[in-house]
Amino acid sequence: MEKILIIDDDADVCLLLDRFLKRQSYEVEVASSGKLGMEKLMAFKPDLILSDFKLGDMNGADLLTNVKSKFPNLPVIIITGYSDIKVAIEVLKNGAFDYVTKPLFPDEILDTIKKALKSVSGSVKTEAKEEKVETEKSKKTKKDKPKYIFGKSFASKNLVNQINVVAPTDFSVIIYGESGSGKEAVANEIHLQSKRKNKPFVAMDCGAVSKELAGSELFGHEKGSFTGAINDKVGLFELADGGTLFLDEVGNLPYDIQVSLLRVVQERRIKKIGGNKEKDVDVRIIVASNTKLINAAKEGKFREDLYYRFNEFEIEVPPLRDRENDIMMYAEFMLENVNVDLDKDIKGFSDEVVEVFKSYPWHGNIRELKNVVRRAALLSQAEIIKVATCRMN
Repeated sequence: MEKILIIDDDADVCLLLDRFLKRQSYEVEVASSGKLGMEKLMAFKPDLILSDFKLGDMNGADLLTNVKSKFPNLPVIIITGYSDIKVAIEVLKNGAFDYVTKPLFPDEILDTIKKALKSVSGSVKTEAKEEKVETEKSKKTKKDKPKYIFGKSFASKNLVNQINVVAPTDFSVIIYGESGSGKEAVANEIHLQSKRKNKPFVAMDCGAVSKELAGSELFGHEKGSFTGAINDKVGLFELADGGTLFLDEVGNLPYDIQVSLLRVVQERRIKKIGGNKEKDVDVRIIVASNTKLINAAKEGKFREDLYYRFNEFEIEVPPLRDRENDIMMYAEFMLENVNVDLDKDIKGFSDEVVEVFKSYPWHGNIRELKNVVRRAALLSQAEIIKVATCRMN
């Protein structure tokens, strides 16, 4: 029986995880602090540690350092809040196997634990044992169900073929596509099929960051380098070191930031704002835009030399209206997910809904379809979703 040590100063979290993992036929011990965790580590000798990042007496980075100094091959999974994801990525670089974010979902935790244990043992539990311990909620989902699927239409198959060609390389990639068409999912799939798949995938929406903060987000800053810089900050290039950095809507970056970015792309070295030291970074860059960057370059809105640095390979993500044969596949996949979220068992869509979905233009693409399906599932009181509950934007 595989052994798991839970370290968390929240008694309720410890109790819930203890009960859940024991039902999955794991042997479990819990500790309410980092110190107690280290003591139980030596006595219990677990196969895996599941630890909160914020502990009363130490943080996840300190715990990880202590664990790895004694058991370098022991997998550690960090539990973190959404606001601490950047910190968690930094911990990954220091040896954590993975992280899960709050709120905790049983299927996600179980899937991550299985992958971590498999990475050490090279084997997984037998199907018979998995069936014995499977929870009612997990029966609604496919094992190892992906977060995103690619369709079977000609356009989708062509997209997948392009991903398969470029993913194993270190080429920089420009992804074009309308808003909501799945550009980040394509970038993430490229990362997952690359030799960098075990390193961080870090994304930034360039349109959501102010001109003043764009440089700090990308390159980091030193304490006191500008008003409001009360602490040192690690930039996204450093967080993505060894992995992939995805810059969505890259055309929105201020021109002066584009100059700094060009230098980093050319030299693979970064310098924090207000700092003097340079640091080497090994990062694959994937960018995305809903307009052609070459046109922006001709208009003087985007540096032409930076465009050519990025343009080693181009991928065009087709809009959903050009993938009619994929619409219901996406809708059914989304319904599976929302069934789990809402603890419902909706079987599918009425024939009338199918016709409406296939004829609707979906200007918001996959994101709009997801919103419609989730709202319809929330409002539906029947086993089949009907048109009355499908409110289009």
